[in-house]
Amino acid sequence: MIEIRKSEDRGHANHGWLDSYHTFSFAGYHDPDHIQFGSLRVINEDRVQPGQGFGKHGHRDMEIVSYVLEGALKHSDSMGNGSIIRPGDVQRMSAGTGITHSEYNASQSDPLHFLQIWILPETLGLAPSYEQKYFTISEKRDRLCLLVSPDGHNGSVTVHQDVRIYSSVLENGGRVNHTLVPGRRAYVQLTSGRAEVNGQFLHAGDGAGITNESSILLTGVPGGEVLIFDLA
Repeated sequence: MIEIRKSEDRGHANHGWLDSYHTFSFAGYHDPDHIQFGSLRVINEDRVQPGQGFGKHGHRDMEIVSYVLEGALKHSDSMGNGSIIRPGDVQRMSAGTGITHSEYNASQSDPLHFLQIWILPETLGLAPSYEQKYFTISEKRDRLCLLVSPDGHNGSVTVHQDVRIYSSVLENGGRVNHTLVPGRRAYVQLTSGRAEVNGQFLHAGDGAGITNESSILLTGVPGGEVLIFDLA
């Protein structure tokens, strides 16, 4: 079964400096039909104005993944990490027993467009930790590139949950197939372009919850990027 979540049906909040779309309930947006999908708790698509951002604030017991689509994200946290995250980078921060951090648009002239992803951890009270890795377009082109996994397989970023996140950048007519182990589910998020997912057409910003399917067949057009969340 495939349940399409159209981009325009997501929660939306425009604060001027921040324009954000929420796939699942978040902050002032509550939708009892879209609280989470398995351990996937948040997919926020954020556009941040130049020089603006999220001031220092705290989290605990959450796996937070940031994925930049355009621009540059400036990160600083209470663990002493400071970095710039650009397209191709995957940042994972395990909040565990508690961290504070800030996230700003690193540019004073260009907008920032990124996905903020929250995953519920398998275990509470972990020690906070941080990881950041870069993946090339060629690693994703017409193939599945493993970005996130519970064991760091194939150089992926490690999260403390039984979830795997893949990216595929599909060329015109490019086809990629992902097999789902019986009992697992998947969430698909289209970050750009257009793609066909098991016969259903998605546009940028659309998502799809997939249950009771044995595989996911992706077919795309130039520039379309798909994220697959393979979940227990």
